[in-house]
Amino acid sequence: MLLPDNIKPEYSIYYVGSIIIEKLKNKTYSLLDLFQSLNELNDVSFSLYSLALDWLYLIDMAEINDSGEIVLCS
Repeated sequence: MLLPDNIKPEYSIYYVGSIIIEKLKNKTYSLLDLFQSLNELNDVSFSLYSLALDWLYLIDMAEINDSGEIVLCS
C-alpha cells in the first residue's frame, strides 16, 4: 500500500515516510520517541509507522546509529 487508491493519502507509506524525514532533519529520535512525536501531528498506527521506517531503510534514507537512535543517512 505505497500509493493507496481507496483510502486517505494520510495513511500511505509515502506520506508517513515524508513526515518522518521532516522530523529527522532537525534531530535524532529513539524508536518510540519518534512514534510519539509523529502521533502528535497525525493518528498513525504503529504498523504503518514501522512499514514507513522499513521503506526509508530500504531506500537508504534512514538508519539506526550505534546509540540506537534513528537518523537520516548522509
